[in-house]
Amino acid sequence: MKIHVLLFYKYVNIKNPEAFASSHLEFCKKLGILGKVLVAKEGINGSISGTKTQVTKYKSQLKKDKRFKEIVFKEDIELMHPFTRMAVRVKEEIVALKQKVNLKNKGIYISPKKFLEVYKKEKDKIGKDIIILDARNNYESRVGKFKNSLTPNISTFREFPKALKLLKGKEDKKIITYCTGGIRCEKASAFLKQSGFKKVYQLEGGIVSFAKKFPDTVWEGKCFVFDKRMLSSVNTKDSKIGNCEVCFLPCNLYRNCKNFSCDKLTLICLNCEKRMNGCCSSKCLNEFREGCMKKALFMQNKSRKIETIC
Repeated sequence: MKIHVLLFYKYVNIKNPEAFASSHLEFCKKLGILGKVLVAKEGINGSISGTKTQVTKYKSQLKKDKRFKEIVFKEDIELMHPFTRMAVRVKEEIVALKQKVNLKNKGIYISPKKFLEVYKKEKDKIGKDIIILDARNNYESRVGKFKNSLTPNISTFREFPKALKLLKGKEDKKIITYCTGGIRCEKASAFLKQSGFKKVYQLEGGIVSFAKKFPDTVWEGKCFVFDKRMLSSVNTKDSKIGNCEVCFLPCNLYRNCKNFSCDKLTLICLNCEKRMNGCCSSKCLNEFREGCMKKALFMQNKSRKIETIC
């Protein structure tokens, strides 16, 4: 059975997000879909998975609400659910920037077709007069990005204002922001405009929409996604632009460090994952082994106490 995965967002005023979240969760559970939906006064942001019938009903029902009539769904097909449960949560922001931003003053949409034309017709200007700006986190850009794009070293979107340091003196340059599905680059573009940048654009539909229309063109690597898949193929033949953090060989596999006190999201190849028992470094491997030994001794002592009582 094929599973359909939807990615979507909409910046729109939701006066009572708590009430909306409650009724929306009930609807999702009755429908039998899985996923995660964030709701705030500024809008909705979500990704859900289900059968073709289920996601068709979901899209139809959501669009009946006039607030979401023009919402755009990006859709993938997988062999299994990338989610294990259904959650609808209320947040202060559907993507946290922690900055007051006028989203009505966002950057101009540039279609995937026009975006590709920039690379074909103005490639000599990229990095000089045209800045292709990644609005995602560093662990995302490490495994995939657009050619010659500027990738800020940020670990959360809240740190995006740091990108302004990379753009100092380029206030008059043409800046095109991009992210996975469009939600972050939309808010980033509005933030850039209110920070004094004049020619700000955003890739309409993000990486996902571009990849559907123009695979094997100007995207390098894979695309990081926030579900069990972690990485999604964009091109028919993925290039590996990341490197294993242990052996430094080309790699685009992400895993969380098995050392619970670390739990760092790490690029690690299959050989090193096996050799390091899923840990990201020798230090974490030693800590993990010590933790296992302590747990084994605890269980052994507990067993002896039970035998003594008996």
